[in-house]
Amino acid sequence: MAPVDIAIVGVGKIARDQHLPSITGNPDFRLAATASRSGGVDGVENFETIEALLSARPDVAAVALCQPPQVRFDAAAAAIRAGRHVLLEKPPGATVAEVQALVRMAERAGVALFATWHSRYAAGVAPARDWLAERQVRNVTVTWKEDVRRWHPGQDWIWQPGGLGVFDPGINALSIVTEILPHAMHLTGATLEFPLGRDAPIAAQLSFAVNGGASATADFDWRQTGPQTWDIAVETDGGRLDLSKGGAELRIDGGPVVTEDDREYAGIYRRFAHLVHSREIDVDLSPLVHVADAFMLGRRLTVERFED
Repeated sequence: MAPVDIAIVGVGKIARDQHLPSITGNPDFRLAATASRSGGVDGVENFETIEALLSARPDVAAVALCQPPQVRFDAAAAAIRAGRHVLLEKPPGATVAEVQALVRMAERAGVALFATWHSRYAAGVAPARDWLAERQVRNVTVTWKEDVRRWHPGQDWIWQPGGLGVFDPGINALSIVTEILPHAMHLTGATLEFPLGRDAPIAAQLSFAVNGGASATADFDWRQTGPQTWDIAVETDGGRLDLSKGGAELRIDGGPVVTEDDREYAGIYRRFAHLVHSREIDVDLSPLVHVADAFMLGRRLTVERFED
């Protein structure tokens, strides 16, 4: 079967670091074009806007949308109206309702729509889910702390409404937790720390109730320097499970670490290839719902000013 011609919209850091090599390494896709005002990819036709791309390149069957979430809805809607398959970088949108609207549009158009959660494809996540399926969860502790200056240098959009602030990485943790737990959970309390003059939080502390009687907490912080912390610990009636390094490493009851090389975005594109060929929709909004609930229910604190 011939590879699907795909275009990247928004050629920034995440596109260059993850999407480009994953497309190159997947025989189901061929990078045919880009749409980016900040420069494209050598040897690949680039357009200033997605509208120009869609008009000039009817051969491009799929698009990977890697722009900030605040502008992604209009791009996705234009692509769906043009009959193209759509991959949404996480978070899939700036609001829950706009992503739900995209699902309805994709259903009517008969195209694939994929809301990606790359952390779910980390090496330890699937075996963690399988191990927990046979046990009673008692407590979940999430510690997700990193240095925003390292991962988002000079990116003002993350501090603007819809940019999510610390929930941009924190939603990765929530995507893992909602994937591995055998029961659903809901937010019961939150504290959000907003730097003076910013419209998105730099830190957040969350608490959840898990169906079945368990509890969960999450501590997100964007001010950590030195080693980065991406850990999830789950206490069960049959022992303790630890996921570290963003889900790449799994340890059960202090036993040997199960780990593999980074394969998250490769997993995303394998899944997208299946969805494109079958014209299916894969949109799980549960991580985004938890973030929306935190903004609704959370107590807001103003903390000292933060500048890149």
